[in-house]
Amino acid sequence: MQLEVTTRQIIKIAGPICLALIIPQINHITNTAFLGRLGEFELAANGIAGIYYLVMYMIAYGLNNGMQVLIARRAGQKQYAGIGQLFSNGIQVGIFFSLLAILLTLLAAPWFFSKSLHDHHIYAAAVSFIRIRIWGLPLLMALNMANAFYIGSGHSRVLAVTSLFQEMMNIFFDYTLIFGKLGFPALGLNGAATASVIAEATGCGVAFSMLFIKRYHLEYSLFGYLRLNWGIVKNILNVSAPLIVQFLFSIGSWFVFFIFIEHLGERPLAVSNMLRSIFGFFGIFTWALAAACNTMVSNVIGQDRSELVFTAIRKIVLISVACSATVCILVNLFPYTLLHIYTNNADLIAASIPSIRIISLSTILMAVAAVVMSGVIGTGNTRMNLITEIIAVIGYLLYCDIVIERMRSELQWAWGADFIYWVLIFSISYWYLLSGRWKGKEI
Repeated sequence: MQLEVTTRQIIKIAGPICLALIIPQINHITNTAFLGRLGEFELAANGIAGIYYLVMYMIAYGLNNGMQVLIARRAGQKQYAGIGQLFSNGIQVGIFFSLLAILLTLLAAPWFFSKSLHDHHIYAAAVSFIRIRIWGLPLLMALNMANAFYIGSGHSRVLAVTSLFQEMMNIFFDYTLIFGKLGFPALGLNGAATASVIAEATGCGVAFSMLFIKRYHLEYSLFGYLRLNWGIVKNILNVSAPLIVQFLFSIGSWFVFFIFIEHLGERPLAVSNMLRSIFGFFGIFTWALAAACNTMVSNVIGQDRSELVFTAIRKIVLISVACSATVCILVNLFPYTLLHIYTNNADLIAASIPSIRIISLSTILMAVAAVVMSGVIGTGNTRMNLITEIIAVIGYLLYCDIVIERMRSELQWAWGADFIYWVLIFSISYWYLLSGRWKGKEI
């Protein structure tokens, strides 16, 4: 429960998280690869609809990160009952937000897509997809709350089991529902949406089953505080709400980026969806290490050992950069092999290569900035993360407006927006950590 700042401990935390993060990315790769066999149009429509769902998912992800910080702090303080109180109340808060997101999507998403997308066929396909996909959000929310417990309390190995079952279901139903195999109807793009909802239901079921199988529900009294405690809810929201808004800004800006790309045409959008899938998969090493940084920083502060914060961040950054550099070398050595997973269209593959070079460089920068930003999350001052995100997103969108919308630059220069974003994230986060203003903050 009380962590040590060693490379072995970092890998012990990050390894299972990495395995768990691989599964959603394999989910996206599977969807994209199968849909790529249907055609360029399906790739483009899935790109827009998938990013929209990712925006909604950020509500779950923000709560997940906030819960991780709080649970890891209680773990460092050896307050087991406090973990149970956080978990019980966090589940209820999460389900409420997910139902609110479903209502917002059903009422507003069609209008928003109609006003922002130029291609009517992509609009119709994206709306049809998201009306199915959004029903998986409460299941994903509950799954994220369980994962926050597993990571924050040091039981992250369970995540790998949960994710394995989830992905097995996703691959099976992707194949059968997209193409109409084994007696199932051929639903095309909507088949991918249905498969993902079924997979999320499976992951949620396995995650909660493991709580009982491992008897964590008794050890931490996870379901012993089901009556809402408004003081605990307020504490969860104080930490999580800025993170939710931060991640909504972050992925929301990415959604706007894809809308800008859609204005360039169907092909740039199809290319961008493939590249998002490739680098999203390889970016899991960075995000797993960032999650480990979040947990480790909060845990050592809970132990009253704040002097170890910079040591932890520095070690994790070095591991993150090494992983990202290795990945980028492999991607640039074998780009054609990777792109053939999604399409056999030689022109589409050729159009992707210049952007791969640009994204590879920004991935190295992300390896540093994402970990440093997670270090700030671990201190508990999530409002600082929100301020950082807002500034970075403003810079990112200004670049997109000038380079994509006004200059109509080639796709690879559009992806240069990532440089602006990560430079701002790193600069502000690093300044804040150096300032020492986070010391002594109670959560």
